[in-house]
Amino acid sequence: MRGLKRSYPIIKILKNYKLQDVLSRKIDDYSEYEPTVRAIIADVAARGDEALRFYAEKFDGAKLDGLEVTAEEFEEAENSLSEELKAVIRQSAENIAFFHSRQRREGFEVEREDGVILGQKFTPVAVAGVYVPGGTASYPSTVLMDIIPARIAGVKNIVMVTPVKADKKVKPEILYAAKVAGANRIFKTGGAQAIAALAYGTQTIPKADVVVGPGNIFVALAKKMVYGLVNIDMIAGPSEILIVADGKSNPVFVAADLLSQAEHDKLASAVLVTDSERLAIEVQAEIERQLLAMPRETIARASIEANGRIIICEDMQKAVDIANAIAPEHLEVCVDEPMELLPKILNAGSIFLGRYTPEAVGDYFAGPNHTLPTGGSAKFSSPLSVDDFVKKSQYIRYTPKALEKAAHSVMKFAECEGLYGHANSVKVRVDKA
Repeated sequence: MRGLKRSYPIIKILKNYKLQDVLSRKIDDYSEYEPTVRAIIADVAARGDEALRFYAEKFDGAKLDGLEVTAEEFEEAENSLSEELKAVIRQSAENIAFFHSRQRREGFEVEREDGVILGQKFTPVAVAGVYVPGGTASYPSTVLMDIIPARIAGVKNIVMVTPVKADKKVKPEILYAAKVAGANRIFKTGGAQAIAALAYGTQTIPKADVVVGPGNIFVALAKKMVYGLVNIDMIAGPSEILIVADGKSNPVFVAADLLSQAEHDKLASAVLVTDSERLAIEVQAEIERQLLAMPRETIARASIEANGRIIICEDMQKAVDIANAIAPEHLEVCVDEPMELLPKILNAGSIFLGRYTPEAVGDYFAGPNHTLPTGGSAKFSSPLSVDDFVKKSQYIRYTPKALEKAAHSVMKFAECEGLYGHANSVKVRVDKA
């Protein structure tokens, strides 16, 4: 077997381990791309649709007459798909809607004895912008995952952007998924220019309030640059999986799940943490065996050689500690009683419990979102959800009597900060009363 030891290194963690010595996440410097992205954003802000057509031809070879997908194109796409695939897309959409409908939030209102009313209400954004990658890849699952939460949140105008190639066509499964999910309009534009169009609006594309969806480094940098003008979901990095597995785990299953993420791209990371040296060795061999049969072997092999690790530790508690320190995008827990470990898991984007819950069911079908925090950001951020498409407003109502009662405290606080105008806005009301 070629490259066995080199492909998937086995690392034994000792009692006083330093995790950063085992799996470091360096922050890559993408500053060389920033001037290009900034120039594209400025150009789209100035020229709108004209700039989008220019970049479609320059980067994608698509000489576009119109930017918006037509009703005829939707019909053609739907008719070209098999009934089986359309049924699968619809069932997946139902599962995603079932899960995300549980995320709807209710406001509250309380009235105190003194007549003061305090409350909070939730309001959907007016326009949601969804970016869907194009090119050689086709991700109808991303369409469902990003649009359905917006629809459940109550967003009235959901706009999707996706790049096209020289044939000027959006892949039919993408269009059908968008129709099922509930997109209002779809535009043929990608890259940083598409993010700029959603942030600023153009003659054709409406300005969005929030922009969500994964993309390449140009898309990620553009989202970072327009944040503040619009809200964004996250800056997504390379895909990750970490598997916590005990000695009873099937090495064939574990290897397959590791490779399911390694095949995404060369920067993806796939890590196994186990208390069993025997399992580690068996998975190492199984990885090589399965690699040789993979259509995307070159990508998966590059990923595991650069970022793959098998970590052996003393017990399952230590394995969970390591998982919490790494805070992976996807975390599989392959033990007999995974629910016992669940309360101990503090940092993970999405958690897959048990020996028969591969990460792939979450990518496509189970219902929870697959747009997840990467790069350790699961320590402080969350999967895409209905919450990303709503905003909270709080409200207050004081009666004259209630204001009189609170006046001294409010004025004292304002004067403490040197803001006498604040204090006076209370004083004039109390004096008048």
